[in-house]
Amino acid sequence: MVPGTGPARPGPTPGDLDRPRLVASDLDGTLLRTDGSLSARTAAAWSAAADAGIETVIVTARPPRWLHDLEGVVGPRGTAICGNGAFVYEVATRQVVETHCFERGVVDDIVADLRRAVPSIAFAAERTSGPFVADDYPDPHRDRGADRAVHGSWREVAAEPVGKLLALAPHLPLEEFLAVVEDVVGDRGHLHFSGAHGLAELNAPGVTKAAGLERWATGLSIEAEEVWAFGDMPNDLPMLEWAGVGWAVANGHEQVRRAADRECPANDDDGVAHVLEAVLAQKV
Repeated sequence: MVPGTGPARPGPTPGDLDRPRLVASDLDGTLLRTDGSLSARTAAAWSAAADAGIETVIVTARPPRWLHDLEGVVGPRGTAICGNGAFVYEVATRQVVETHCFERGVVDDIVADLRRAVPSIAFAAERTSGPFVADDYPDPHRDRGADRAVHGSWREVAAEPVGKLLALAPHLPLEEFLAVVEDVVGDRGHLHFSGAHGLAELNAPGVTKAAGLERWATGLSIEAEEVWAFGDMPNDLPMLEWAGVGWAVANGHEQVRRAADRECPANDDDGVAHVLEAVLAQKV
């Protein structure tokens, strides 16, 4: 997809588009409703697409452990792309089957540099074995699985590769904080923003939802133009731009809505289901 300069083309009926071979969707704010639930209508449409031979995959910023209550959403292959592309996770078996992490030593350098720039900053990290939480890190998510997190000083995290580094500075305005993080980190990491509680999410260079989705599609011998992707926040932009058709939900971030090829109804109005139902009704 080539991002547009104007608003996304409206309308949930994709009658002028070829049927996709693969549909990818973000979870929070996109496939799920604002309260975090999956509506019966969306669940039925997502399942029907898979039954009709369309591959489906979840591509989310969530860590693996945040998918355990959504096992029925991940489709017949039972696998999701998590952590903005850092992990590929088999939900039923609770196994991380693929990782794309920072090189050793890079995270320590980033943490030290950010602490000098923002003394109040606090860190956590997502790793294959689960989360690491620094002693001074707040818990704005009331994190599911946090009771099993490893806590301690930051030096302890170096024992295992980091898939996603999380940073918070609650006393700084969000835009200012993200700008500082981006400037300090430079090309050592990829900054993502998913709208989560002022959180700066850092992945290794080149690790994005797009890269994860491209690998997944390649493994299925599916080309980018045969993929539709749905999202709502700036961290979804890489995969919406990579996919043949990028769909923004109507509740999405303005930047995402401007860049998308098409716009569907909001998440609370079952936007993804609207599109899938229209595709399946064509019976092509």
